[in-house]
Formats: sequence, C-alpha cells, structure tokens
Amino acid sequence: MNLRRYQDEEPDLIIDIAPLIDVVFILLIFFMVSTTFNHEAEIEIKLPASVAQEPTDMPDNLIEISINAQGDYFLNGQTLVNQQTATLHRALTGLLPTTLEARQNFSVRLNADGRAPHQAVVTAMDVARRVGVHRLTFVIDNMDANP
Repeated sequence: MNLRRYQDEEPDLIIDIAPLIDVVFILLIFFMVSTTFNHEAEIEIKLPASVAQEPTDMPDNLIEISINAQGDYFLNGQTLVNQQTATLHRALTGLLPTTLEARQNFSVRLNADGRAPHQAVVTAMDVARRVGVHRLTFVIDNMDANP
C-alpha cells in the first residue's frame, strides 16, 4: 500500500508575463493611434537675398500680392475692392490655373509695407496656401541701397 500523497501540480514560482505583455502591447497601440503630428511648415517660405538690382520682368508663373500700410490688397497692381479674405481668395483663384499640379508651379511674391497690419500679411499667406500655392517669397528692401 502506497500512502504517499500524489501532488497534482507543483506550485509555480515563475510569474506568467503573458498578460503583462498583452497590456503593454495594447497601450503601445493606443499611444500610436492617439498621437497627433503637427505640420509646422506647410508653406515653403523662401526669404529673398538682399541684392541691389531689381527684377526686370515678372515671369508668367508669379503672382504679386502687395499690401499697403492700411491693409489694402493689390494683386499684380490691381486694387481689390475690400480687405475681406473671401475677396482675396476669389481674386487669387481667378489668376491661377484650374489644375492643382499647375498651381504648384506658381509662386506668390508678397510685398508688404513695413507698417502693414500683421493680420493682413498672415491672411495673404493663408489664402495662398489654401488655393494651392506652395512657394511664397517676401520682398525686402536692400539696407545698403537706402541711406
């Protein structure tokens, strides 16, 4: 007769880490999905070099937006009827081709008065980005040419 007791299971001294791995994996997926990425530079801004010579003519794929000290907009020398964003958007859209690929080849030259409202300059940049223009240059005065 065998009186020894039979043990069904040996006590596990090893911790089962499978549930821990599952939880960490789910947390990793949650943080990957919920992370937002900021696109800081959606408009490629190229600051022009300060040179003494003026450009001789405007190329066909360039639109010039001028802003005076009162915040009035001028597109290629033509005055806009008001300072509203919708008016600038319609006027700029009318000067651009209809296809998005052709619009990406256009560039906007922003010529703002030094006393122009900051909001007018930001609005012009925003409208240019919304209509599909990705190249924007600023006109500056040459410090050596102005005594």
